Amino acid sequence: MKIALGVTGGIAAYKAAEIVRLLQEKDRGIRVQVVMTRAAQEFVRPLTFAALSGEKVITGMFATESSATGEEGTPNIDSAIEHIAVAQSIDALVVVPATADVLAHFAQGIASDFLTTLYLATTAPVVVAPAMNVNMWNHPATQANLQVLRQRGVKIVEPGAGYLACGMTGAGRLAENETIVAAVMEALGASQDLSGETVLITAGPTREKIDPVRYLTNRSSGRMGYALAEAALRRGARVLLVSGPASLTPPGAAEVTRVESTEEMRDAVLRLLPQATIVIKTAAVSDYRPKATAGQKIKRKGPMTLELEATPDILKELSVNKGSQIVVGFAAETENVLENARQKLVSKNLDAIVVNDVSREGVGFDSDRNAVTIISRDEIVDVPETTKWEVAQRVLDQIVRLRQHRKSPVKA
Repeated sequence: MKIALGVTGGIAAYKAAEIVRLLQEKDRGIRVQVVMTRAAQEFVRPLTFAALSGEKVITGMFATESSATGEEGTPNIDSAIEHIAVAQSIDALVVVPATADVLAHFAQGIASDFLTTLYLATTAPVVVAPAMNVNMWNHPATQANLQVLRQRGVKIVEPGAGYLACGMTGAGRLAENETIVAAVMEALGASQDLSGETVLITAGPTREKIDPVRYLTNRSSGRMGYALAEAALRRGARVLLVSGPASLTPPGAAEVTRVESTEEMRDAVLRLLPQATIVIKTAAVSDYRPKATAGQKIKRKGPMTLELEATPDILKELSVNKGSQIVVGFAAETENVLENARQKLVSKNLDAIVVNDVSREGVGFDSDRNAVTIISRDEIVDVPETTKWEVAQRVLDQIVRLRQHRKSPVKA
């Protein structure tokens, strides 16, 4: 795994050096590339982080031959799009310390240097550990920016209270190193709380053939299921991924079964079900298929009537065949969202259901973002609009709670 560690211009910048060391401990398997703002370089020299990380330190949008030291050098043309390369290669963006200034830039989408541009360019989880004067921390503008970032899925590691470098006492002191590292590992899904579990995940759409060149399908991209597969792997699970047609690259460690039709997905799921301890059905299967499939391409001759029949209800079959597994379904709704989801939770004997309103623009189908409600028998958890990676983490958090509750002894 690779992390970009942003260091901004606060007195706590020197503490980021210890964060680099802790993240790179041998058993974590994490590489750290440091990105420093111009102000940060007034507090700590880039060479310190280059020596600790073993990676080039990025000090500006247009890197030079001496970019590891921050000294002037010959401009490097390849660096013009380096923020995109870094954005696509990292598993998380972490900012320690995060000043009021960088929080404001993030919240307002202002890309004025490498770090703020990287924030806009990456889809990886973002963790920020603020540190500043107590009055700056309490200022309504700072608190409003923090609220915006929380709504976007940014994880805020709250500062502690105590004696500050400015001589004042109060909130604004950088959180403890261990707290920051724990937050980063949680964002990476590296808590290993699914160790020993086998998670069966369905993802993507299914296709139902009309003739050799046409089919019925839907807008599902598979991103939600693939994010869940990656997150479950990082949390220590064995993952069985049954994927409909998708243009995504599955996680390398997942055991992938590729299918096309709903019937094929049903057969694969029922075959793998005995191995699974947890089942998460995110696939948007086609509910109907042509009653008859033409052997040759149907020629265009004007209006055509297509007779449809229902496809197998995989979730319903799972409820009949499941043993001790935890089964979680997904529901895409456009009206009466919560009511329809609760009915499905009960009728299909699910442990939980994740529902989203697909009538909203910019979330759900064919998007990197989602907003869902997770409903179990005794709890409702709203997840405001955020990345699908963050949604995956919240779904897995709920599954871990369900598992713990099931394993807890019942008190008389």
